[in-house]
Amino acid sequence: MKKTSTRFEPQLWKGGKKRSGLQLMENFFQFNDLAASKEKLNSIMSYAIKRNSWINEDPSVVFQFHQAVRSFVRACYLIHLEGKKWVADPPLENPSPWVLGLLSEKEYQNPVFVFKKAFKEYSVKEFDYFMSGIVYFSMGMYENLPERNIINPYIHLIKMLDAGHLMLERRGR
Repeated sequence: MKKTSTRFEPQLWKGGKKRSGLQLMENFFQFNDLAASKEKLNSIMSYAIKRNSWINEDPSVVFQFHQAVRSFVRACYLIHLEGKKWVADPPLENPSPWVLGLLSEKEYQNPVFVFKKAFKEYSVKEFDYFMSGIVYFSMGMYENLPERNIINPYIHLIKMLDAGHLMLERRGR
């Protein structure tokens, strides 16, 4: 008799055709606005570090956002592996902090540096662990706080959102 096993993990990328990281990133931003994504991530993060409170959002919405961010991280990883340069056409002279956001001037000129730096410090699995942890701790009241430093992956994720959106803007020009 043949043994069959059931996989309960969502297979978001299943479908037979190969997709590029940029296509996956574009799919993420079609369904998730940059400002709304950063706000939702900030909200989940703030509730994760508060002890006696939980997020006042529908758990299915939080789970869908969790899955979308997981897919976004994988898209960033694919772009990181491709290693293409996405340099801005004219270099900016004295860019304002409003334009740069959290990105440095070097990262603004070539957003792939953000992905290289993030994946040099953390793996895809560690970003998954981070997202699962903050979603878990934001959904209920717990005595203990997350055991790891959760600020650095959060900052990397915010910068990756900015860099990914910037790449898609430049591609559209």
